[in-house]
Amino acid sequence: MKFYYVYILRCNDNSLYTGITNNLERRVNEHNDGKLPDAYTFKRRLVFLEWFQDFTEPNQAIYFEKKLKRWSKAKKEALIKGDFDMIETLAECRNATHYKYKP
Repeated sequence: MKFYYVYILRCNDNSLYTGITNNLERRVNEHNDGKLPDAYTFKRRLVFLEWFQDFTEPNQAIYFEKKLKRWSKAKKEALIKGDFDMIETLAECRNATHYKYKP
């Protein structure tokens, strides 16, 4: 069975990078080897694997990666820590037009 991985790397400037691969070890090594000068992680090496989730279906992995890329850094940090209550809090809509805030 083939696995697909969605992962979060911490760069040396403390930024987070989210990606997808079918070979996690190889991909992290590629980021650290700096094979692509135009890549986000190139000038932010060394990178460290902070979190990953495996999937058996590529479409599920792609969907989840796209979802994570839209998350705030705070929400990704909560995921890395396994703080699911904080993820829920950060996911709440704070817009004044939200139904929770209407009289």
